Amino acid sequence: MNEFLEKEEQIVRMLKTVFDPEIPVNIYDLGLIYKIDLADDGLLTIEMTLTAPNCPAVDFIVEDVRMKVASVEGVKEVDVNIVFEPAWDKSMMSEEAQLELGFL
Repeated sequence: MNEFLEKEEQIVRMLKTVFDPEIPVNIYDLGLIYKIDLADDGLLTIEMTLTAPNCPAVDFIVEDVRMKVASVEGVKEVDVNIVFEPAWDKSMMSEEAQLELGFL
């Protein structure tokens, strides 16, 4: 496996440890992560959304994302951008997340 894919896999693994405190499914399987971009200089840009625009846990979630992905070797700086386009809906969740939440 090439080094880039290995780093991306480690980043995804860390994102799967971040949870919205109100939902027992990680943010990656919820489909909240729209883009992961690791530049050669170590700048990691993540575009993510929230299940609701007025999510009270947004600061907690973003800080958790920053701390956890910053621990991946090669990541020197983390930029987390919250976006609302496209709007999130339940169809973006993984099958496992849908099962966990009783949607399947």
